[in-house]
Amino acid sequence: MSGICGWSNNQLPHEKGSSILLEMASLLSINLDHITQEAFHESCALAAVGTAKGSGVYQQNGIFVCTKGQIRWKDSGLAELAEQQGSAQALYEAYQRDDIQLLDLLSGSFVLAIVNVHTHRTLIAIDRLGIESLFYSVRQGQLIFSSNARAIQCHPAADGGIDPQAIYDYLYFHMVPSPRSIFNGVEKLMPGQYLLFEGQQLIKEFYWQPQYVENTRSTLTQLKSSFFDILQSSVARASTGSRTGAFLSGGTDSSTVSGMLRKIAGKSVETYSIDFNAEGFDETEYARLAAKHFDTHPHEYYLTPDDVVEAIPLIAAAYDEPFGNASAVPAYYCAKMARADGLDTLLAGDGGDELFGGNERYATQRIFEYYQLIPKIFRKYLIEPAIFNLPLVDRIRLISKAQGYIKQSNTPLPDRLENYNFLNRIPVGDIFSPEFLATINVDEPLDLLRQTYRRAQTQSSLNRMLYLDLKFTLADNDLRKVSRMCELAQIQVNYPLLDEELLQFSNELPTSLKLRGLKLRYFFKHALRDFLPPEIITKTKHGFGLPFGIWMNTHAPLRELSQRNLHSLSQRGIVRPEFIQEIQRLHGEYPNYYGVMIWILMMLEQWFQSQGKP
Repeated sequence: MSGICGWSNNQLPHEKGSSILLEMASLLSINLDHITQEAFHESCALAAVGTAKGSGVYQQNGIFVCTKGQIRWKDSGLAELAEQQGSAQALYEAYQRDDIQLLDLLSGSFVLAIVNVHTHRTLIAIDRLGIESLFYSVRQGQLIFSSNARAIQCHPAADGGIDPQAIYDYLYFHMVPSPRSIFNGVEKLMPGQYLLFEGQQLIKEFYWQPQYVENTRSTLTQLKSSFFDILQSSVARASTGSRTGAFLSGGTDSSTVSGMLRKIAGKSVETYSIDFNAEGFDETEYARLAAKHFDTHPHEYYLTPDDVVEAIPLIAAAYDEPFGNASAVPAYYCAKMARADGLDTLLAGDGGDELFGGNERYATQRIFEYYQLIPKIFRKYLIEPAIFNLPLVDRIRLISKAQGYIKQSNTPLPDRLENYNFLNRIPVGDIFSPEFLATINVDEPLDLLRQTYRRAQTQSSLNRMLYLDLKFTLADNDLRKVSRMCELAQIQVNYPLLDEELLQFSNELPTSLKLRGLKLRYFFKHALRDFLPPEIITKTKHGFGLPFGIWMNTHAPLRELSQRNLHSLSQRGIVRPEFIQEIQRLHGEYPNYYGVMIWILMMLEQWFQSQGKP
């Protein structure tokens, strides 16, 4: 990946420090087109890796700045300076004038570090939605930072060990969510967060969080008009010109972005889709329908199990932490196809569900909330005693389902969202070795969810879930998936649906227009009903999954690869060998359900091996 790295309060001699800085920087890029800029001072070391326009290092008067990303400035003078001299110099001027308040002037995607060697003060920060990543570690009085967790391990003060809690969190979330990282003593900034390191004092705060203030003054017609204009502007800003194409899965978001890109270009644009030969996973017919409707130039890649076997080690090694989202595979092949066609940028539709209420769980939670509308005295003294005290209830399916519904309804959010989590449905003692369990806190994942849920500045449970998903579903998962796979394929990716103007619009949209009854994305679909094909407006949400569990049953090389990895993992003292044997047995009967857990475990082992940990 590209990004920044370095450290402040330097304790290394110049020759050794310069060598370590270059080693760190070398781990940031898997794109041969990227350039490296660095600066080394007796008090600090900084490097930026990326394109000439999107990254840079600048120093003046003892202030060192490095940055990477696509900053959108809210100050026209600074925007002009950035265009002429680069973002690093513009950040220097903003820091001189506004100190850390300069963060209020920034939107877009970015990561930055500013070191004042006179005051021994360091500021690091990432963008508001966590499109970019930044890890840090305070060691021996030095602040070490990098966009890549592995790069921090190059510094001689780094710990280098694996954090057992992060392994548990990975198996719970299928990725390692911020603020933890996979390495001991290394954390990562959360979206909209900055860190200030001065002397030995460390301050970490949010400089920005979403403000959910519902706009009840505008009519539906006015909102629709504003939304369409903002959407068109967002896609235009994300487009880099004639060499820009779009992912097209056939879902609402990718179809919207592809169609709007075609409208802005005024001619056919390149769109990219993945085919699966697996029932319930293939949305090709909708992608083709959208391509025909908008008159794009469609490209399809037929993904096979052999492709998955080839991609698994590449993908595991591309991530600096274990990463278990299997849809990284189709994302990689889509991006690879676009790069082979000569494109330099792809537009992705990520963010629509989290801004406008499109995930199925939002409607599911609404069903559970209906039960809470019944007066408590009736629930507690009439309904629940009747339901839970019936004899032979296990033999009456309807009553058993009613019990499950009541139990979930009485479980508060956000805990209720994790009811079907694999690690909540099987006793952890059956999954993990006693030695591993002794090193971790099994309550941490839920505690992290609760802290985030409570931090949302809204009273609406729907907006709280949207806020939760902005972090865990987007920043920690989907954006990491798409960005890294595009970088592996050596192509830039932009996210027009995460444009700040569109985000602000969604935060002011009444919740009744995001979820009307049980209708997901009510406003989004209403506003685009004359733009999108009606079949896509009304289709059932599929997602961008991978039929790994099904293919593993029928494709010998894929099955053998997973078995080898699971066997190796069973020797590491983390997961009990008996549990691995059991899920392999059950996989034959329930391939989709147990296939997910096998994938997660397999990719953990693949990551260990990519780190040279036999």
